[in-house]
Amino acid sequence: MSMSRARGQYAKGAERREQIIQTATDVFATEGFEGTALKHVADLVGVKEATLFHYFKGKQELLTAVLAERDRRSLAASGNEGVGIHLMPAIAERNRTEPGLTTLYAVASATANHPAHDSHPYFKERYEAVVREIAEDIARRQQSNEVRTDVDAAILSRLVVAAFDGLQLQWLYDKDVDMAEGLRQLIDVLLAPSGH
Repeated sequence: MSMSRARGQYAKGAERREQIIQTATDVFATEGFEGTALKHVADLVGVKEATLFHYFKGKQELLTAVLAERDRRSLAASGNEGVGIHLMPAIAERNRTEPGLTTLYAVASATANHPAHDSHPYFKERYEAVVREIAEDIARRQQSNEVRTDVDAAILSRLVVAAFDGLQLQWLYDKDVDMAEGLRQLIDVLLAPSGH
């Protein structure tokens, strides 16, 4: 087989993998990721369900790729400006419109805590990055006295992330929980400058 033909096959494989990720992200957003969702993805892509896993090591790798795509889309929707406390309510509102992906995130994050789990590196790196970016945002705001300065920015960041995840879990059980408003209220109270 010639090198150019091998490269062409690799490119087609990479293109198909990307098509599967995009389609699965769209399907899982509204239909969830259990039951017939994978069959629906395969039908939309034009392959058999078993063929999906020719492009991934297994279901967990596909689910992790979908979560990474969800992150990319969320970042793009926020203008690629990273994560900051002012964006968190909008992210929560977006998550409300994608219940299947929000459920996938909650389930996968809860089960990937063991270092041997296929999704462990994704979640470990994601939490480290989110906490770091929010802490940097809070530290900048502390320097301009926008937020309280009597608590370390990293601690405040972890509390905000924990509240976000907790509100999201509560919303999964009770759709009347307003994640975005809960985050707005928490940020206003938790980060309020001293003396206010």
